[in-house]
Amino acid sequence: MTPTRLAPRRFMAALAALAIAAIANGCGTHATVPSADGGTPAGPTATAGSTDPAGTATALPTTPVPGLPTPVAGSAPRRLVPNVLEVLPHDTTAFTQGLQFDGGRLYESRGMRGESAITEIDPETGAVVRSAPVAATYFAEGLAIVGDRAIQLTWQAGLAFVYDLATFEIVDTFRYEGEGWGLCFDGRQLVMSDGSSTLTYRDPTTFTPLRTVTVTNAGVPLTSLNELECVGTQVLANVWKTDAIVVISDTGIVTDVIDASGLLDGIDATGADVLNGVAYDPVSGTFLITGKYWPVMFDVVFEPSP
Repeated sequence: MTPTRLAPRRFMAALAALAIAAIANGCGTHATVPSADGGTPAGPTATAGSTDPAGTATALPTTPVPGLPTPVAGSAPRRLVPNVLEVLPHDTTAFTQGLQFDGGRLYESRGMRGESAITEIDPETGAVVRSAPVAATYFAEGLAIVGDRAIQLTWQAGLAFVYDLATFEIVDTFRYEGEGWGLCFDGRQLVMSDGSSTLTYRDPTTFTPLRTVTVTNAGVPLTSLNELECVGTQVLANVWKTDAIVVISDTGIVTDVIDASGLLDGIDATGADVLNGVAYDPVSGTFLITGKYWPVMFDVVFEPSP
């Protein structure tokens, strides 16, 4: 969402550490976080837990994902940490809102009015391969790729742009209620966040809402869900204004809390904003994580905290 660079980085790091500790201990972030315009994140009302459209409870996924430990049904959320395999350059002018691999290519949605764009970037150098600007009236948000099309949310306009992935030409638009924050595609449905504790599952062709889930951590609703990455039926979500990434089952249960604090230690990160951006690479079985205006991306796998 909006920049938080007015606060000293050391102070923000301390707040983020406290937030991660609270999330890891199952306290959640139940207090509502205001949206950048001073209101509260808008979105559809959801019930605790999750059901599919027929009303049948969905199961905790157990399919192994390289780079991410398999969730254990019935266990408390585990604390994971990133094991950094490589540090790669990232464009410090990019206000990262969405990060997505597709066919070995890396795509990024960039935000801020007058700076928003959809881009393809070189994952090894961070250089922009191609880019298409978003009209200055819009604040771009999350990004998902469905087949040969890319879908990019906007923050408060209730409008999603649909691009031809090969040309970055807008070929369609979708309308939706409330704010748009994060978006990902699980191979069957789109999953969308709005800054609250709600995830909305949508039809990838029509953008029609199919169901909602309330994300809970140890039974407590977890708000401020931001950028999303679908990996199978699991969803990874950045928690806004923290260094935490949570792993969420398709029933809305937080199975893991990833503590990504300290990644920028020893790196000149002048002007860097919050952690935001996670992309799974199915070829390597690793994840790229970065942040808004960060100078680097980290190629990582997630492992249990020592």
